[in-house]
Amino acid sequence: MQVTAADIAQAHTAISSYIQRTPTIRAPRLGEQLGMQLFLKLDNLQYTGSFKDRGSCLKLQRLAQAAEPPAGVAAASAGNHAQGVAYHARRLGMKALIVMPLTTPFSKVERTESLGAEVVLRGESVAESTVIAKEIAAQRHYTFVHPYDDPLVIAGQGTAAIEMLADQPSIDTLVIPIGGGGLCAGMAIWAKHKNPAIRVYGVQTAMCASMRARLRGEPVPTMHTHTLADGIAVKTPGEITSALLKPLLEDVLLVDEVDIETAVQVLSAQQKITAEGAGAAGFAAIQKHAAMFQGRAVGTIICGGNIDRRMLSTVLLRGLKRDGKIAKLRIAINDVPGVLARVTQMIGASGADIIDIEHQRLFTGLAPRQAELDVVMETRGRGHLDQILATLQGAGFPTESL
Repeated sequence: MQVTAADIAQAHTAISSYIQRTPTIRAPRLGEQLGMQLFLKLDNLQYTGSFKDRGSCLKLQRLAQAAEPPAGVAAASAGNHAQGVAYHARRLGMKALIVMPLTTPFSKVERTESLGAEVVLRGESVAESTVIAKEIAAQRHYTFVHPYDDPLVIAGQGTAAIEMLADQPSIDTLVIPIGGGGLCAGMAIWAKHKNPAIRVYGVQTAMCASMRARLRGEPVPTMHTHTLADGIAVKTPGEITSALLKPLLEDVLLVDEVDIETAVQVLSAQQKITAEGAGAAGFAAIQKHAAMFQGRAVGTIICGGNIDRRMLSTVLLRGLKRDGKIAKLRIAINDVPGVLARVTQMIGASGADIIDIEHQRLFTGLAPRQAELDVVMETRGRGHLDQILATLQGAGFPTESL
């Protein structure tokens, strides 16, 4: 089943009044570091925080305009698709049923319910929830809304490329995250229509590279969906999207968990952009494979910003630890009065800020008259940390960074 550039243009006309026209910004600092011009489309600024608003808007709008509209719509999702369907169903006065896996975080359930949808928690995975959602939809005469393998959904997602290339027509390379493939297919169709020479790359997490295997005709690797980029951890790529993408993509690039985590950290620290793991996957691939893009004008879409606050805080703190700005030192001391005060004074005099300190006498392999200090501190970075280590060791305190 084909989706054409004309379909995407019509979709843009149909939905432009009901979605956010998100900006495409230039990221000069990051681009300079990577040796390219870099452009970021901020679809994390959509009403529900992701690009899913686009496809859901078009699909539900067409259903509502049908001669015999359905009694309601049903979907299965643990996150962004659920919210997109719920939001536009409420806007159009349609009933919405969302089946979510039993393991779905309560915050996502609450957000979906706040948009007016009926949420049913059933199934151990999205795949199981999908089967259940289709069963309930058939019983209630609802229409099931697929998250990616639907021509209208694909056309709706493709409208992101219309806006992006209108704002930054110099872009000659697009790097787009792939889960089921709806976003990448829609954007690639429009991009190739506007500029047949443009290069389009997909991105998947190495833990769940189903579309890459499908397009390359390779055996499907073992899939793991327990990834920071859970929004693109799709075990079964779309049939329609696979057929559309095969002639359009240069390749599907892979990123691992460290790449995605680093991308979330860098986007937050340097661009002040909050991205979920899947939303940062395109930038993660650009960072990892920067040599491929030297001197080019590269664009990617920050396709979602719905990261749990607890997870975001963990990721950002891990970034500070990686950069040496938060460190934990284990210091061996003689267990006599005054030594603890001397050590803390030395650390304070170095300019570091002690966050936490633990004095350990029992659970250690040291001699009875010795002890260990575990000191968590904030520093100015790796060089400063090395300086503190050298100072403590020079003063006779065996120290290691944990």
